Amino acid sequence: MTLLTVWPDNDPGTVLLRTEDGAEIQSELKRLGVRFERWEVVDGLPPTPTSEEVLAAYRDNVDRVIEAEGYVLVDAMHMTPSDDQEWRENAAAARKKFLAEHTHDDDEDRFFARGSGVFYLHVGDRVYAVLCEAGDLLSVPANTTHWFDMGTRPDYVSVRFFHDDDGWVGNFTGSPIASLFPDYDTLAASRGVQRAQD
Repeated sequence: MTLLTVWPDNDPGTVLLRTEDGAEIQSELKRLGVRFERWEVVDGLPPTPTSEEVLAAYRDNVDRVIEAEGYVLVDAMHMTPSDDQEWRENAAAARKKFLAEHTHDDDEDRFFARGSGVFYLHVGDRVYAVLCEAGDLLSVPANTTHWFDMGTRPDYVSVRFFHDDDGWVGNFTGSPIASLFPDYDTLAASRGVQRAQD
């Protein structure tokens, strides 16, 4: 289930909101101009699916988003854990790149077909962490300051939507803010603890 956590941007020890309620998450994000949707998850994707296999499995929803938002480039990527040293090095490098606070000149739309990751949105004087899971579509508007954490052992399949053929281009802020807030592994672990206490 999706998790939204909100903090003041100068106090990661103070949680202003923590919720797994889909309607509340959608309402909070809508105030920021962020679209959040839930799609039915398609079973049967192979462990390391091709972009074509993922797009075919979600064709109706993908086409609907393309039509509504005018995207010209759509692809799918996956990170599947491996004990191979090269994979670990590549995963660590990818994580480090996305963990740095940045903006895009384009919207950043991501659908999680499998697995999970956290988008951190730095809007005004707040940080909104959206732990997305399979079935979640999140649309981060252009020029929104944010970062993404896939965790220390990434395991996800996502569909990416772009308005131009350049694909992912980040404009990095140079701020160290991402290092101050709980990371993917911490949020995922705390959610498990919270559920056990409920």
